[in-house]
Amino acid sequence: MKSRALTDINRKIVLLCGLALIVVLFVPLWQIELAAPQYPEGLVLKMYPHKLAGNVDIINGLNHYIGMKTLHTEDFLEFTVLPYIITFFAVFSLAVAIFLRTAKWLSVLFTLFVIFGIVAMADFWRWEYQYGHDLDPNAAINVPGMSYQPPLIGYKQLLNFGAYSIPDIGGWIFIGVGIGLLTAIILQYRHQKNTVVMKWKTAPLFLSLVLLMASCSVEPKPIKIGKDACFFCKMGVMDKRFGAELISKKGKIYKFDDLHCLMEFSKEATVKNVDIQGMYLVDYENPHGFIDLQKAFLFKSEALRSPMGSNIAAFLTEEQLKATTQSIEGRVVQLNSLMPTLK
Repeated sequence: MKSRALTDINRKIVLLCGLALIVVLFVPLWQIELAAPQYPEGLVLKMYPHKLAGNVDIINGLNHYIGMKTLHTEDFLEFTVLPYIITFFAVFSLAVAIFLRTAKWLSVLFTLFVIFGIVAMADFWRWEYQYGHDLDPNAAINVPGMSYQPPLIGYKQLLNFGAYSIPDIGGWIFIGVGIGLLTAIILQYRHQKNTVVMKWKTAPLFLSLVLLMASCSVEPKPIKIGKDACFFCKMGVMDKRFGAELISKKGKIYKFDDLHCLMEFSKEATVKNVDIQGMYLVDYENPHGFIDLQKAFLFKSEALRSPMGSNIAAFLTEEQLKATTQSIEGRVVQLNSLMPTLK
């Protein structure tokens, strides 16, 4: 089929994408945040197209104790070639918008962009794997069978550190450019009045973009006995019927073995109320399910003997609470009496 000229709106979209990619050269692409009790302000490793930044020296010092390699910009070939690759896509985008101006060249640009994104994420995962598994056996802290691979995207617990890996400004711009190019392709092929054929041809590209933009879940995750530890008291979870989780707006999940620990953690304001997406309690009747904290029916009884002494169980409905606790001495408690500062 003859490749037609881009419409004015699509040329403007591609032009904006090219200009946005120029900005990417000067801002961080990715960041890995580390949180631990001994670092209440947290540590961060930022990755620019041409260098590492953030708390690199502190992180290198900590990694030395567990046998991980120290991080230095000059050790990564990627920091040498990445600025040229980004420049290539910026120039190519501007050329498609200003000089080439056809749907064919737009499809070539988007396809190469998606392939680069997939290859870049695969290379990032490979580096994380080597970084977390290639350990010095003579390190001061050596836990047999333990590895420290950071998450590709999302949250992961590494010893007493919580690691959270997310795109930074440059990464979000990259995602926005991908969405912009995909939008231009869809609009262009609709304009060419051949939607059935064009939808079939653009489906693989759309799927590739969806895979590229996949992000971590922000739903509560099952608590695993013997594997998960309470973020507040650091004790291993032994009875998940009393478990709780707090999820930040960034998608980071904090797990607790008892409502008591969630309440104490909330008082410390490590995560401010405005940054909390939700708090959840394990359903006492269904330990695989979660209940929104503000919708749960709470029952307190010394007979429950929860791990950290709150002795409070959560139920999905008032009927379930009454049916389960009719033979147990105790009382119904209100959330606002336990956590009065919660909004």
